[in-house]
Amino acid sequence: MIKAGIVGGTGYTGVELLRLLAQHPEVELAAITSRKEAGMAVADMFPSLRGRVSLAFTTPEEAPLKSCDVVFFATPNGVAMKQTRELLDAGVKVIDLAADFRIQDIGEWSKWYGMEHACPDLVAEAVYGLPEINREKIRGARLIANPGCYPTAVQLGFLPLVEAGVVDTTWMVADCKSGVSGAGRKAEIGALYAEASDTFKAYAVPGHRHWPEIRQGLTRMAGFAGEMSVGLTFVPHLTPLIRGIHATLYCKLSKEVDLQALFEARYADEYFVDVLPAKSHPETRSVRASNLCRIAVHRPQGGEGGNNVVVILSVIDNLVKGAAGQAVQNMNLLFGLPENMALTQIPVMP
Repeated sequence: MIKAGIVGGTGYTGVELLRLLAQHPEVELAAITSRKEAGMAVADMFPSLRGRVSLAFTTPEEAPLKSCDVVFFATPNGVAMKQTRELLDAGVKVIDLAADFRIQDIGEWSKWYGMEHACPDLVAEAVYGLPEINREKIRGARLIANPGCYPTAVQLGFLPLVEAGVVDTTWMVADCKSGVSGAGRKAEIGALYAEASDTFKAYAVPGHRHWPEIRQGLTRMAGFAGEMSVGLTFVPHLTPLIRGIHATLYCKLSKEVDLQALFEARYADEYFVDVLPAKSHPETRSVRASNLCRIAVHRPQGGEGGNNVVVILSVIDNLVKGAAGQAVQNMNLLFGLPENMALTQIPVMP
């Protein structure tokens, strides 16, 4: 059995990890930390886990993290980087669901996250945990940088086109919408029901922290080196949903290609990416509580009049494929297990 620990078990990502790992036939939950809730039974805070998780929350200092095989960090940015080295030295594999190890350029990371990095050498070692791109590297890693939610939906949507070199990489637009759970489990005015319900708005248009992560990934897909990078505009929106991300992506073809065939071929062997039939419009509820990404690709007006614009629709559950589910997918790869183990849940309807 794989002994797993979770640092930061009281947020939405933490409880989602608990839900998935409690169903995993090869995992034993060994530790769940929370300074504020230390001593409280997990099932008292999350009744949905009654009979499935018998642990109580402990402080990070008291938790037997070094005796775990893998530790997940479901913590705010800046926490994992202060504790990861000690765990790696003890032979523990680490999967960070925050952003501490995602961006390889340390200066860029500090600019967007407003702090000095505690272990830049480990950033260079970390493997970016998007299995559809880095599967083999993930298998041999000891430190995984789990992708962000928006970056997962956007990169999977653009991947077949950028990888094939058939689009103008100087003009790419990601118009994305997220449910309120993406902001985390905290008391904040903008996340209150009366504030977030029955309305729709863009936010962080001047710049969002996920922009450099997405640009880094797309730049690698394009095979650029040195100072070259893609031209990306990313605009996030808050929607009155609990779960879900809908990414509407725009780019321009640089050469003609059968779009449907390209996407179907690229994802033919990917269990967690579902390319829908032509002319489909995926909904966020079609992936709710699952580790799936559903994608549809369109050519508006059929390319008439020289129109070379492509529209890709990509939907995920931000807490599953956008966070905890992808982390478990990465764990399965790390330990040589079937990639979909404990992740075959059918999306919840309605």
